[in-house]
Amino acid sequence: MASPEPSTGELGETPLSATQDRILSAALELFGEHGVNGTSYQMVADTLGVTKAAIYHQFKTKDDIVIAVTERELSKLGDALAAAEAEKSHTKARELLLNAVVDHAVEHRRAASTLQFDPVIVRLLAAHKPFQLFVERLYRALIGDDTGPEARLDVAILSSTIGGTVVHPLAADIDEETLRARLLHTARRILGLSG
Repeated sequence: MASPEPSTGELGETPLSATQDRILSAALELFGEHGVNGTSYQMVADTLGVTKAAIYHQFKTKDDIVIAVTERELSKLGDALAAAEAEKSHTKARELLLNAVVDHAVEHRRAASTLQFDPVIVRLLAAHKPFQLFVERLYRALIGDDTGPEARLDVAILSSTIGGTVVHPLAADIDEETLRARLLHTARRILGLSG
């Protein structure tokens, strides 16, 4: 199977085979340890016990792997985003989405650091239309109709708080339940939600 073609549609719209999913899981682990630039096709192949050609057969370039990894991880928020967008109550929509975002960030702490800060990933995502559209939808669902500076700053602070906290060294030994509860409490305060 060849690499997925670049898309301008929905994030994660191209289904992955079981083989591609295994490759992406191995690549994400290696990206976390070595960064994208420090991870080679051979390293991914060695991790899986296959040939480099087998990896190349699924993904023609490392950029294809990076985009597929990112799409796979972020598309896990797709259902929550769609549910939030369909919710009539803006407060309930924000609460639903906030819970999903915090759960995802806590559950994928190690990947969060790689996905947020690796310069190769940042560069590729800046030009990846499905990612840009997804992030716009996510922010719109959190901001709502108030697009003024305060609302935008609140969501920027929220995003930095969640993303920065799950990868911060001071939180490294904190159990997931404690981290999740504290993040939700702080995130609700930032957005002016009760609780």
